[in-house]
Amino acid sequence: MNRTEPLVLGIETSCDETGVGIVRGTRLLSNTIASSMDEHARYGGVVPEVAARAHLEAMGPAIEAALAEASVTPAELDAIAVTSGPGLAGALMVGVGAAKAFAVALGKPLYAVNHLVGHVGADVLDATGGPGHPVEVPTIALLVSGGHTSLLHVRDLTSDVELLGETIDDAAGEAFDKVARILGLPYPGGPQIDRAAAGGDPNAIRFPRGLSLPKDLAKHRYDFSFSGLKTAVARWVEQRTDAGEPVPTADVAASFREAVVDVLVTKAVNACLDRGVPRLLLGGGVIANARLREVAAERCAAAGIALRIPALSLCTDNGAMIAALAAQLIMAGHEPSTLDFGADSTLPVTDIQVR
Repeated sequence: MNRTEPLVLGIETSCDETGVGIVRGTRLLSNTIASSMDEHARYGGVVPEVAARAHLEAMGPAIEAALAEASVTPAELDAIAVTSGPGLAGALMVGVGAAKAFAVALGKPLYAVNHLVGHVGADVLDATGGPGHPVEVPTIALLVSGGHTSLLHVRDLTSDVELLGETIDDAAGEAFDKVARILGLPYPGGPQIDRAAAGGDPNAIRFPRGLSLPKDLAKHRYDFSFSGLKTAVARWVEQRTDAGEPVPTADVAASFREAVVDVLVTKAVNACLDRGVPRLLLGGGVIANARLREVAAERCAAAGIALRIPALSLCTDNGAMIAALAAQLIMAGHEPSTLDFGADSTLPVTDIQVR
């Protein structure tokens, strides 16, 4: 196996996107994504059984498309990589099963890796296909998606990742979806809230910032909570509706978005300052939110913190980030996983690779 610039195919199926990517070392060769988002839209959120079935149907075509885009054959691959967790159990099983079958059929080593650390690993890639670069460490990583909101201290991408905090209820992406539904906006809520907020006043309504009061910070300094914020928006809209007054959708959306962004960025910047880490890396699908990127850039510049944001195509769930993380493990001398691992919906972030 080439340990200098390994050619790795990565499979990602932790939620509703079937991702297959191929990298050579730190160079991106292909990044194929088949999303089942439209199938979930009618339910207003991801249905695990629907997601698993969609992965099963998309897996073969996605692998073929990724190989064709990269102009490589299966025999040329040095290794296969797959997300073992965390994520939706049924969805993960499809990816794990496909990766095991592919690895055994080809006689290739298999690397089972952590989905969340994969988001950090995406930063080694150049989305244009140019040469990548190692992740600068130590770094604080803020990962924000539909299913996860986590704050990590990454000292070494392949061997030392610490979970500083995570959501204790709804993830930020879930809160966007639920508030969008309250405002009568379609799924997925993130882009819809972003568009609605463009014409609103972010200071029109002072919605609560979860786990940000002094009494909360002692125990939950780096944890997140968005359930109370969602309820506050629902009650505010309900009161306006009951009073027969119009609901200013743009102002509600902008004020809600500002509350989420304020909490995310404040806690991330505090983690950098508390830990003496001069770098912040953003990852996850919610990073597509324009206001989040804007506020993060402003506050990091003011605090002297270097901000890294991978290309948006690499922020959402994708197979390329899984391949990239596995390539880093291979180059660091890590041995492959055995075939004994399974899908682990609650895999701790400290388990970078499932042996």
